[in-house]
Amino acid sequence: MNEVVESFIHKHQLLSPESTVLVAVSGGPDSLALLHFLNRMQKQWRLRIVALSVDHGLRGEESVEDLHYVEDICRKWKIEFVGTSIDVNEYKKKMHLGTQIAARELRYAFFAEQMQHFQADYLAFGHHGDDQAETMVMRMVRMADSSSLAGIPVKREFAGGFIIRPFLCVTKKAIEDYCKENNIVPRLDPSNETIDYTRNYFRHKVLPLLKEKNPNLHKTIQHLNESLEMDETFLQSEAKKLFEDVVITEEKPIKVMFRIDQFQSRASALQRRAFHLILNYLYHEDVPKDLSYVHEEQFFMLMSREKGNVQIDFPRHLKVEKAYNKLIFYFQQKEENEPFHEVLAVPGEVLLPNGDTIRATYTNEVAIQNEYTYICLASQVVLPLHIRNRQDGDRMTWNGLNGSKKLKDIFIDAKVPLHDRNRWPVVTDNNGDILWLIGIKKRDSIPKQKHSLYIQLNYQQGKL
Repeated sequence: MNEVVESFIHKHQLLSPESTVLVAVSGGPDSLALLHFLNRMQKQWRLRIVALSVDHGLRGEESVEDLHYVEDICRKWKIEFVGTSIDVNEYKKKMHLGTQIAARELRYAFFAEQMQHFQADYLAFGHHGDDQAETMVMRMVRMADSSSLAGIPVKREFAGGFIIRPFLCVTKKAIEDYCKENNIVPRLDPSNETIDYTRNYFRHKVLPLLKEKNPNLHKTIQHLNESLEMDETFLQSEAKKLFEDVVITEEKPIKVMFRIDQFQSRASALQRRAFHLILNYLYHEDVPKDLSYVHEEQFFMLMSREKGNVQIDFPRHLKVEKAYNKLIFYFQQKEENEPFHEVLAVPGEVLLPNGDTIRATYTNEVAIQNEYTYICLASQVVLPLHIRNRQDGDRMTWNGLNGSKKLKDIFIDAKVPLHDRNRWPVVTDNNGDILWLIGIKKRDSIPKQKHSLYIQLNYQQGKL
């Protein structure tokens, strides 16, 4: 076992000389064997070894005795020791978490604190090859995304240093044999034997069957994990490029959009990963647990729909809308569909709910118009002016149109997304005649009379 682990450490560059290594020690065979193994390397590598042990307070006096047992072993082996007791039950009630998650959060908080205190380079865990096999088989049963199948990482950044797992290359039995050969007597947690926990069920019922077919399952699984990790690292970097090249983000309110043809021009493997990058951005890395591969399928089906305007719902009021060749992600806000109606005096100014501004002035000159300005003869409107969102039955007419046209049809022709239509500002006179559907259509053409009094409206987007 010694040669196998040392080779594994060199291969993955898990240690460097003259480093400070903290070792998480529970008192079980895996962690005690790791502590013993690293302590034997201490002189050769000029390492500073510090054992960390945590009493979770879940097994009463028994878990306290585990803590004292580890302390006694460290005293015997002349290893620095830091132990602590945490109140998992109190924390899980306060934070509304499950027992395992609460224990993990408190435990890792303690580890991070000690990494900072000792300015440590590494935090070593005793996870072994069978743990890796259990993890990956469990994920294979529950996950439908290849990027989620990756197992326990050999090395990852943590608290200014790295978490390392030198024993992922060996089996549980090899570690137990190592303990016997070196007269290490571990303490055993009886909860590890019950199959009530999912991991224990896989450990005692599933893994033995797989090992019958492949005694070197732990090596096969570890090689698979390393291959997946390298592949995933490359694909994620390419997906980030796709995100940066194609995806447009907005902050207030938070929104994501992209052109479907540009997105679909990339490889499907990158599209899937970019989809998850979008979700991480929108949910601020706190992606809901009820968001599954079903939503991913809906996302791809939505992009392929021929219909111009289609919308689906994701968790936490996230809307995904297809607006012709655009796909838009946004959170439904309660106030979005609330009607607004403001009177616009001339001269005067109105601030819209989204922070945009409309300003009205009198002028004697016809300025150059664009999509955000509107000029008409003052004699052709009935004041005051009104700014509102659209209403059922709204129709509009303009010079050259025979009759009138529904605002709904104007929006469709202009390819305005569904979620924007109810908030779109409409300018009317006091008789209710629609003068300007801002940015889309105007009732009046540019006036040609000279030396007349005009009303000029200017629309300016806000920064809210």
